[in-house]
Amino acid sequence: MRGRVAALLVLLLAPAAALASDATRAVEAFVARLAGASVMELALEQSFTLYHPDGRHPQSTGEQRLWFKIPQRQRIEEVVEGRRKVRLVVGDRASFRRNAADLLAEWRALGVRDDVSHVTRVNGRAITVIGAAPGERSVPAVWLDSEHGVVRFIRRERLPRGEALLDLTLSEHRLLANGFAFPYRQEAFLDGKLVLLVVVRSVTLNAGAPDELFDVDALRQGR
Repeated sequence: MRGRVAALLVLLLAPAAALASDATRAVEAFVARLAGASVMELALEQSFTLYHPDGRHPQSTGEQRLWFKIPQRQRIEEVVEGRRKVRLVVGDRASFRRNAADLLAEWRALGVRDDVSHVTRVNGRAITVIGAAPGERSVPAVWLDSEHGVVRFIRRERLPRGEALLDLTLSEHRLLANGFAFPYRQEAFLDGKLVLLVVVRSVTLNAGAPDELFDVDALRQGR
């Protein structure tokens, strides 16, 4: 589950822009502001907690260091219960989508209806909800904040025990540079029960991570 949530985050970690009730216009503004932020690389340090299926009791904890580098590179170093793992992704989902049509296509593939949208308010802030009509709470949807970006993502998830509703919320945004806001708290719920909490400790933009970090052959050889 943690890996699936991480894959979704790669689609979501970008700032939104001018609010629009029409999904296409909202996402076009979203991508336009991302382009202006000049984000070519992100380096993160964060901790996470996996919860028992009851959603109340922590099951395991860990630490992560992540690098996202355009084009299409991602590295995750993870320590869970004293065991270290390193994962690399080269190609596919490792890069940020810069085209509105591509981003909408990604969301449609996850079940989001881009022909349905409405504007609501959360904690006094105006939010564009793409994929759900007013009152629809259990359908795939993307929630866009005009300043913070994607603040919520809802989709259906197939699990061994059956289908469940995955609700990913992104909060405690902090402005980094050029209007780019990043969520320092990320929570994933399955059918309303908390399964994953991520707390970000630090975010660095465009620090120039060496290409060797993304060398698949070197990782296989243990270097």
